Order: sequence, then C-alpha cells, then structure tokens
Amino acid sequence: MKFGPVPVEQAEGAILAHSMKLPDGRLRKGLVLEPAHLTALKVAGEEEVIVARLEPDDVHEDDAALGLAEALAEGAEGVHLTAAFTGRVNVIADGPGVVLLDEGRIHAANMVDPMITVATVAPFHQLAAGGMAATVKMISYAVPAGQLAKAVKAAKGAIRYARPVHRTASLILTDIPGSPGDKGIEAVERRVDGLGMQMIETLRCDHHEAALAGTIAQAKGDIVLILTASATSDPGDTAPAALRLAGGEVERFGLPVDPGNLLFLGDLNGRPVIGLPGSARSPVLHGADWVLARVACGVPIASEDMARMGVGGLLKEIPTRPQPRRAPVPKNE
Repeated sequence: MKFGPVPVEQAEGAILAHSMKLPDGRLRKGLVLEPAHLTALKVAGEEEVIVARLEPDDVHEDDAALGLAEALAEGAEGVHLTAAFTGRVNVIADGPGVVLLDEGRIHAANMVDPMITVATVAPFHQLAAGGMAATVKMISYAVPAGQLAKAVKAAKGAIRYARPVHRTASLILTDIPGSPGDKGIEAVERRVDGLGMQMIETLRCDHHEAALAGTIAQAKGDIVLILTASATSDPGDTAPAALRLAGGEVERFGLPVDPGNLLFLGDLNGRPVIGLPGSARSPVLHGADWVLARVACGVPIASEDMARMGVGGLLKEIPTRPQPRRAPVPKNE
C-alpha cells in the first residue's frame, strides 16, 4: 500500500487518510475519492491530500477484517459477525454463554503483522446476548494478501462459544438463630437468570448435616446451590459433609478467588452442587460467577482448573464484607 500526500488532481480512486472539514461539508476518512470530492477540495483551496492507495497484492481493510473474523469464528455456534466498517468486524454473542479460546492461535495471528489484530475477552468470560466476544481490526487501510492469509490460517477456529446446557437451579438456604434470612436470594437469582436458567425453587432447612442432606436429596434443579447461614470453613464442615451424607462427593473446597474463597464444588449423581460463600449474597463480581458460568454451560472444571483461577482472581473489594483484606494503617501517636 502506498501512503502519503499527493496533488489533489492525482487523488481520484485513492482512500482519504484523514477526515477533512470543507465549507460545504465534511469528507470522512476512509472515503474513496471521486471526481466530485476532488472538485470540492479544489474549491476549498486544497492543493494536496493525504491518501492511501492499494497495490495489486493488497486487501481492503473491510474485506480483510471480514475474512479474518470468519476464520476466527469458523465452526462456532451461538455467535454472529457484524458488518465490516472501518476495518473492523466484531464477534457478538447470540445469547448467554461462556467464551472459549485457543490462545495460542490468537497469539499466532497477532504475530503475523502489526497491522492485523485480534482482541478478545478473557478465556471463559461470561457474556449475555449482544455481548462482544472478540473484535478484528485492520490498523491500516489495506494489508498484504499474503500476510492476511497467514493470519487467517493461524486464527482458524480459535474461538468457541459454550451455551448453557442446564436449564434449572435449586437454591438451598440453611437457618440458625440470627441468620441472614432471605438476604442474598435476589443476587443468586440474578446470576441464574443471567445464564438463561430458571430458579425453580428456594428450599430452607436447619443448619444441621442430616437436615441439609435430606434437602439436597429432595432438590429438583439441574444445579443445586447451597447458601449456608454460617460460613463453611473446612471440608468436613456442615455443607460439604451433608453432600457426602446425601450420597454425593466434594470435588474441591476452597477457591483462589477473592471474594469467593469458601466456595466448594461437588456432584450428586451427575448433578452439579455448588456451595456458595456468604459473600455471594452481594451482587458484585464473585468467584461464584466464574464457577457457575462454566458449570451451567457444561464446560469441564476440575480441581486443577479452579486452582488456576488465582491469576486474575483478586476481584473488586466488597464494602459490606466484615473482614477487610487490608491490614489497618497504624495511626500516628
């Protein structure tokens, strides 16, 4: 691609590099200059204009962006591409789900040429309908066809979108004297709704192992969520023990995400069971969001996967937490 200033009379068919304000209007950058545009420039007293002119082996920015975006999302269900505009195409979610990425392929595509770029959300990021999973942007007005072909090959199939496979959830609350009561139900319901699922029941029982085990066994939802009145502080505490008593198993207790440390993940005859920390009563971003999203969308999440959540797992402070994560600053005496 040739880029730079040329006399106005030589600019026909070239791409205007910068927007220009004229007495009779504005010429937008990226515009392919026609004779009428050149006349307007001359009337305005312009003698030269900065343009980009494609060479035979160049691909226009819009065509390049579309080609790369199509390769990136090849085979992906639940997403669509926007129309190309100013060298950009976005990958948009059709509904709630989790973004799955082949990071190596995306890195490889971005290493081909600085003018060819792919940006995505973080791996396993949860989106709602209309959420942007990725954007493809050509920095220049055109890119060499050979470079584009390399990027297309590298990025092919690098993005997938997992939609929810579970449709319903049950929430179990335990009670003790002075317990929070219904506090937190709305926040949990919003999390469930945000994944296109339905909270079909809210069950209550005493904060005792046997009572909770019986309630877990009675729950009808595809996913069972447990929010205890007293914090779970050990793998042998009431909620994990109740799951085992009900015939289930605890796959991991403890999450390196804050807030969310006291979460546990288990299984009861093929149904996921998630023990929510008390901090999940707040609607702010939480480790429970990360775990629930993957579980709801059928994305495998083993203990090792949860252990890897620590990098980036220090989330926003929750003002309502009773124990601050920062030591108090000593006052000057």
